[in-house]
Amino acid sequence: MANLFETWSLDREIVLVKLLNHPRDKVFAAWMDPKALGEWYGPAGLSIETHEADIREGGVWRFDMVGVFEGKQQRFPNLMRFLEIVPNERIVMDYGTPDPDDPDRFRATVTFDEQADRKTVLTLRQLHPSAKRRQVVIGFGAVEYGLQTLDGLAAWLDG
Repeated sequence: MANLFETWSLDREIVLVKLLNHPRDKVFAAWMDPKALGEWYGPAGLSIETHEADIREGGVWRFDMVGVFEGKQQRFPNLMRFLEIVPNERIVMDYGTPDPDDPDRFRATVTFDEQADRKTVLTLRQLHPSAKRRQVVIGFGAVEYGLQTLDGLAAWLDG
């Protein structure tokens, strides 16, 4: 499966961009702090329960997204493996469930570009294992959920 992520393919990619009114070192720091991540990460209406947080190259963040759907609490287990961290520039991670053989895990790259006015352009690129899987996640709302997550980051930074 690792070979799938060695070649970037536009038919497997989702790109989300957010302009944040903060310098990139502050935006980057919000990704490096496990307590902060738990406060802003995830779609609107879901909370984060962290089980393990080792935010460094080679480390992992294992957490559940928790929400109420149709009157019943549901948990969505997540695992990020941090592959590369370049301070204030880039974070590369594998993202999926805690299942080590998760066939739907994807590669995510977050970049932080500071403008002359010290605002930061955050770009989140996802590379899915297949074009079909990309369509499935778009179909269940991954683009909207991703944008809600970036809005949560903006609100947390503004707060």
